[in-house]
Amino acid sequence: MLEDIEEELKKNILSSGNTEIDKRLGEGIPLGSLTLIEGENDTGKSVMCQQFMYGGLRQGHCIAYYTTENTIKSLLAQMESLSLDVSDFYAWGYLRIFPMHLEGMDWTHEQMRSILTLIADHIKSVRENVAIIDSLTMFTTYSEEDDILEFLTKLKNFCDRGKTILITLHQHAFKEDTLVRIRSACDCHLFLRKEQVGDRYVSVLEVAKIRGAKKTTGNIVSFEVQPGFGLKIIPISQAQT
Repeated sequence: MLEDIEEELKKNILSSGNTEIDKRLGEGIPLGSLTLIEGENDTGKSVMCQQFMYGGLRQGHCIAYYTTENTIKSLLAQMESLSLDVSDFYAWGYLRIFPMHLEGMDWTHEQMRSILTLIADHIKSVRENVAIIDSLTMFTTYSEEDDILEFLTKLKNFCDRGKTILITLHQHAFKEDTLVRIRSACDCHLFLRKEQVGDRYVSVLEVAKIRGAKKTTGNIVSFEVQPGFGLKIIPISQAQT
């Protein structure tokens, strides 16, 4: 009976595919959520997105992945190097990757507004129930605050109709009051930072908000990204020594 309840709960969440991370999230991200993954450069935002892609595909979700930092080939190769091989899911059509590289255009507010509209329309039209955008910073740097918030409102409406959407942002690209409004517009907020532990740096994931979590969320989890192995959790006691 308990196993049946657990299985039913798992159907309603997006798993990271990593037990320790899911535990801190209260089992995972509730489906139908708009999630913000925030942090500076090299804090692990892309790896976190790739974890959720991997976990979601293994659960049976279909995923649309929008990337400004990779080609299809480089993303699949990168994930394989992290022991998160999703090439079979891609080959069978459960995963679609959409590289977003802009060349030869004017970086104006009007252009950025048009691009945000195109991205929103595309997410609305795709068949996949999970969409991941890594990252939005490029498109929001030249955008007005109202355009960004209107874009997030559209995404939130898609989530209300059944989509689950994750976006990454660099906090340095926004004024603090804009960030506050962006965070409040999202159902879930994950914050990533780097911390020095002895002679090395580890990434720290802080679970700031999980609206509608099935269980109590944990506070933080520390991890390293190791080539050939992937994401390795660092125990809190070890991270603090």
